[in-house]
Amino acid sequence: MSNYEQEINRRRTFAIISHPDAGKTTLTEKFLLYGGAINLAGSVKGKATARHAVSDWMEIEKERGISVTSSVLQFEYDGFCINILDTPGHQDFSEDTYRTLMAADSAVMVIDASKGVEAQTRKLFKVCVMRKIPIFTFINKMDREANDTFELLDEIEKELGIATCPINWPIGCGKRFKGVYDRDRQCVLTYSDTEKGTKEGEITEIPASEQDKLIGVIGQEAADTLKDEIELLDGASAEFDLDLVRSGDLTPVFFGSALTNFGVEFFLQHFLKMTTTPLPRKADTGLIVPDEHDFSAFVFKIQANMNRAHRDRIAFMRICSGKYEASMEVKHVQGGKVMRLSQPQQIMASERKILDEAYAGDIIGVFDPGIFSIGDTLCMPKEQFCYEGIPTFAPEHFARVRQIDTMKRKQFVKGITQIAQEGAIQIFQEFNTGMEEIIVGVVGVLQFDVLKYRLENEYNVEIRLENLPYEHIRWIENKEIDLNKLVGTSDMKKIKDLKGNPLLLFVNAWSVGMTLERNEGLKLSEFGRD
Repeated sequence: MSNYEQEINRRRTFAIISHPDAGKTTLTEKFLLYGGAINLAGSVKGKATARHAVSDWMEIEKERGISVTSSVLQFEYDGFCINILDTPGHQDFSEDTYRTLMAADSAVMVIDASKGVEAQTRKLFKVCVMRKIPIFTFINKMDREANDTFELLDEIEKELGIATCPINWPIGCGKRFKGVYDRDRQCVLTYSDTEKGTKEGEITEIPASEQDKLIGVIGQEAADTLKDEIELLDGASAEFDLDLVRSGDLTPVFFGSALTNFGVEFFLQHFLKMTTTPLPRKADTGLIVPDEHDFSAFVFKIQANMNRAHRDRIAFMRICSGKYEASMEVKHVQGGKVMRLSQPQQIMASERKILDEAYAGDIIGVFDPGIFSIGDTLCMPKEQFCYEGIPTFAPEHFARVRQIDTMKRKQFVKGITQIAQEGAIQIFQEFNTGMEEIIVGVVGVLQFDVLKYRLENEYNVEIRLENLPYEHIRWIENKEIDLNKLVGTSDMKKIKDLKGNPLLLFVNAWSVGMTLERNEGLKLSEFGRD
């Protein structure tokens, strides 16, 4: 095997998904700790003086203790080169998470042991199923009171429609949490609380056959319960089948506590054995195989102002095949131009390192002068193909944006346009006006707060948002329709997007059907078309 193939084969690229507060960012930090990428994990929440989570780099994230944008982290562990895509858990930022899942080969689903499957978990899980992404489940916070373990598994199977196979099994929870049973090696790993933020913790391994020793450590009652539960589990749970895991039909389940590090390294080691090397990707010319094809990549995220000092824009790309080398020429397919990627870098949250080379599976950040869009393909100059598009979601909340200081018009237009290009918000104009009247559409209302905060902090522009009652948006597919002659309903509003495409906003869902009835030949779509 060539060095080039070896490099691709040791890549593992996965996204971490969860409901807010399930402990996803804490788990991510512990992975970095084991990989030696950081020396001390930061407290995600807490006093202003406390360290902030490494992956939360935006000011608003540090203030609120939540992740509002996906971040990319790369580290080495046990011969593997691991790319983690840490995603926002809050549903108001789910669109960013959906796009990020397009760049991952597998997903780690973090579930709070006391809450089980939550609404946001279901939504994100559906995206994984749609893409047949292998899912690995980490049931977190076993050091606190938790739901019944069998009920948690049952809930995952019923709610998400995926079979479960526990790889380890918890012994108690909360103050009675003694450790986990390793089903494969038939031994018990005892739990000792570790100092927060460090990876040192005493783990004692006791073979299940050594009953006296086991009872001496965990007690008679816990040992009896464990024996009964393992018998039940062996008879009831699905057999481990790697093919079913990789096809997204079976999720391996792990129990532990990210905060106290217990079970984190166990999970990481097993996960790396089970997950795949970078997967082939669908393009309009067929499947592109990572180690059989020259360099190609697609843009899945654009982020402005990661570096406040330089006011820059970074386009995040997932390399799908081949090897990237510094100063090589590539073709930007949508732009039809051959170019050199400017300052390609590995991003560690807000830390950066200029790269000389990168391989299929890696995520790189490239300086973007404003030419890239989400979903764009890059390939070698002599080739011509496009990767399948990234879905866009129709906004569900709308507001009119008013500028407080009209003298800052230029900064306002620049700021709102750049933030819109990142894909978190969509901006529209009144049908018969220019940029004077701007309407913002978002998937979740928290995005309004982020927009206001970022315009103020990054562009020095204050805005006032006036909520609008519209909840339904439709693009007009047949552009030849004369909007001035369109017969609508009293709750309908005509607008256009930045590309000049006509759209309609409605307060009520039934108005959509009524408008179609009143205008023969009109075709409306819930998704935008470029």
